[in-house]
Amino acid sequence: MMKDREILAAFDEVAKLRGWQSLHTPKNLAMALSVEVAELGKHFQWKDESEIFALMKTESAAAVAAELADIQMYLTKLAVVLDIDMDIALRDKMAENRRRCQIELPSEGFNER
Repeated sequence: MMKDREILAAFDEVAKLRGWQSLHTPKNLAMALSVEVAELGKHFQWKDESEIFALMKTESAAAVAAELADIQMYLTKLAVVLDIDMDIALRDKMAENRRRCQIELPSEGFNER
């Protein structure tokens, strides 16, 4: 898997060549990210799970992979622009999810009926 620094270097190289650096503001990156997620969704819209897995065995799989790559690039750049360490953010979020999803065990003396 590519490291964030490799993703950012490639992303920034294209931005520099096209003169897009000034456009990489938090708002614009978030909007571009949402567009890429929508483009991914278009591949799956109105399909059930079996149709999606069948689609992934065709030449369309490359287009789905390209959308996922776009999503990762924009997400990585947005996190850097906002000075968010995604490793920490992910660890914190997973811990929060674990806390929220814990099933409480019945107290001692509880009798099942």
